[in-house]
Amino acid sequence: MPPEKKDFDREMMGLDGEIKRLEAEYNMYLTGRAARQPFETRKRVDGLVKKFDRQYIQNTADRFRFLTIQTRYAKLCELWERLLNSHEFGKPKRGATFSSAPVREPDEAPAAEARKAPEPKDPAAERLVHEARVKNPDTEGGRVQELYERLAAARKETGEAPLAFDRVAALVKAQVEKYSADGTEVAFRVAMKDGKVSLTVKPVKDEE
Repeated sequence: MPPEKKDFDREMMGLDGEIKRLEAEYNMYLTGRAARQPFETRKRVDGLVKKFDRQYIQNTADRFRFLTIQTRYAKLCELWERLLNSHEFGKPKRGATFSSAPVREPDEAPAAEARKAPEPKDPAAERLVHEARVKNPDTEGGRVQELYERLAAARKETGEAPLAFDRVAALVKAQVEKYSADGTEVAFRVAMKDGKVSLTVKPVKDEE
């Protein structure tokens, strides 16, 4: 027998809350603020999703609501697996360099200015391609987008596949949450050295 409407709403709110909790726990682990992966929470959420997936949901709106939550959860799981499989994203430290395996080509073309940037005379010298200072990625989407475009252009210039935008955006958000608890800006720097691209992060206050 399918659950009553009020019971279903309450269960969907609970499932959504558990997914958000799991997302926060993964962010803590991936940014080095937690010592171990959230295995228990992941197992619990997987069980809840499977439970509702096996359940017959008669109401079309309710079924669509669950499918929306299920799809979002599947995308989050895919993102977490990609980050966990890339050892560079294990437990970042201050000033750490971020890189990753190829994911997919971005939808947007790289910035022309970054694409035409000249190589340094000394191939071994580090060349700063772009620096973006971010305090709140939710309201500074333009800076995050420009950072992504410059990073994608630099990686293309060195023959590396660009990262997916959602991956870069998730990384920016996680690092800002880690380093800017007091509201200070966080500097993200795209640089090239020895034919490779690096993305480093550092609180702006550390430079003062």
